[in-house]
Amino acid sequence: MQWRSILVGLVVLRLSLSCMLWLAFGLGPSWGFNFHLGFNLHKLDLLFREEKETEPRDNSWSQRIHGPRYEETETTCASAGEESPKRSYLSFFDGNKDEYVRRYSSFPDTLKAKMKDMAKEMFYFGYDNYMKYAFPEDELNPIDCEGRGPDVQNPSNININDVLGNYSLTLIDTLDTLLVLGNVSEFQRAVKLVIDTVSFDKDSTVQVFEANIRILGSLISAHILLTDPKHPFGNVGFEGYDNELLHLAHDLAVRLLPAFENTSTGIPYPRVNLKNGVPPDSVNETCTAGAGSLLVEFGILSRLIGDSTFEWVARRAVRALWNLRSNETGLLGNVVNIQTGQWVGKQSGLGAGMDSFYEYLFKSYILFGEKEDYRMFTAAYESIQNHMRRGRESCNEGEGDPPLYVNVNMFSGEIMNTWIDSLQAFFPGLQVLNGDVDDAICLHAFYYAIWKRFGALPERYNWQLQAPDVLFYPLRPELVESTYLLYQATKNPFYLHVGMDILQSLEKNAKVRCGYATLHHVVDKSKEDRMESFFLSETCKYLYLLFDEDNPLHKSDNKYIFTTEGHVVPIDKRFREKQWNDDFPCEEGALAEREPVNQPAPRNISNCNRIPEERRYTLPLKSVYMRQIDHMVGLF
Repeated sequence: MQWRSILVGLVVLRLSLSCMLWLAFGLGPSWGFNFHLGFNLHKLDLLFREEKETEPRDNSWSQRIHGPRYEETETTCASAGEESPKRSYLSFFDGNKDEYVRRYSSFPDTLKAKMKDMAKEMFYFGYDNYMKYAFPEDELNPIDCEGRGPDVQNPSNININDVLGNYSLTLIDTLDTLLVLGNVSEFQRAVKLVIDTVSFDKDSTVQVFEANIRILGSLISAHILLTDPKHPFGNVGFEGYDNELLHLAHDLAVRLLPAFENTSTGIPYPRVNLKNGVPPDSVNETCTAGAGSLLVEFGILSRLIGDSTFEWVARRAVRALWNLRSNETGLLGNVVNIQTGQWVGKQSGLGAGMDSFYEYLFKSYILFGEKEDYRMFTAAYESIQNHMRRGRESCNEGEGDPPLYVNVNMFSGEIMNTWIDSLQAFFPGLQVLNGDVDDAICLHAFYYAIWKRFGALPERYNWQLQAPDVLFYPLRPELVESTYLLYQATKNPFYLHVGMDILQSLEKNAKVRCGYATLHHVVDKSKEDRMESFFLSETCKYLYLLFDEDNPLHKSDNKYIFTTEGHVVPIDKRFREKQWNDDFPCEEGALAEREPVNQPAPRNISNCNRIPEERRYTLPLKSVYMRQIDHMVGLF
């Protein structure tokens, strides 16, 4: 009998060890447990293996990354307990569900008022110090309390020179934020300063995209707010204003036009010299977002002044990019040669190089009502869902991993790498505008979990390694923007807590002597002496609006959108009227041939009623799924 007991003990021991190995090395669901043994090399090999056969879509994108699960045999733990009911792996994340409810389910009005004041103080601390120490230069160095302009000693320093053009960038970019905060007198003073001091007749080589969204967009927005008393802020004009901001916008746009000349595809060069046109040594490669995100600002300008040129060249660039998409997947790459039309970068994703291209397809439709824009957006969105989205079908129901959008090859749809970048955090906000609020909730929760871990968003985060790939955070607004739009759609207090976490993190980690500084390293919180203009024009603006329920933007009967730089633009019927005829018969025909004839009607832009009433007063994402996401980014 003794030998039988020993034999039974050995069998039980072997089964126990098999169970432990099965749990530890990735046969279980999700991204695997956070052991410090390195990740499974077999999984890494399967990650980049080409799929030879079409497989049915599943609800766990870790299977699509790591290959199919090993089949259960008589030697696995599963067979040892066949008679026991199968337990959902999500039960691992049950934990104490009430901790999320206690933390996020309410937000007192007094705390909301405190956060609103904190956001306002944050803006003015940065703005006042810019005006005191940096104006009329482009940016503030918040650590040294000095101004910053183009790096004339090093023209190849495109990180600086693409953005700074020696044209008081931060002041211009911030104009409409002053109105959002209710400071009409300072807005008027700032407008007069721009009129009196800014000129674009400068020997500065700038990126077309950055000049468009930061400068052109802000000038147009401020001009509209000055001259249209129907907008949410009322009559804020002043005596003697004679459309000078519009004239400045026109002058800048004319100086950007040479980028569209002498290209075989109609896709613009990435940079121009404001005085001399395209530099002789200009590269022939540009990113999809840079070339395809000009239509909102150029289109509004054309319709304000009655000159089709600007919308024509911007729309031609969008069509040229669209016609280069993959026939197999419908996806675009991220870098293209403007002369040959060949894709230099074949990565397709939602972050850097791609982000605002999708955003402006939809916002152009909202503003101008052009059905072509909506057809392109819906087709692009469908391709994104088919090829980039991984995870369970429903955000708030079912088994499997939460939805995540990964970087894929534009031709095959296969995963190219295991990182996502902070710019992708804009996408939940775009999904809200498109009515896909449920998916937006899940993706936003993933980025918020990363923020909770680091107190910032690293520029690139590797979801496979649960660690940043690129460590800096330049005070970007994308997560705040999506938080604001999700709160507007759901009115769920969870998003007020997210905003408070972001606000407090910025105060703790980024505030320095004269402003807020870029985080050089999100882990050790070391800093760089730079405060980009979008911190004041977007990050602070969205934080303030999140907590200001009574802001005129929220009370107005007139609708509006934000540009990709956060500038306020009313949805106005005059922008849906053209004073010219289209001259694109060939391109229209080519586009129509590749699009379905019957398109669904556009969904209502206001989507508050898409969230069931009972869910507005509970967590937007069930506690079990919140814990799952927190675990997946290494929070526990």
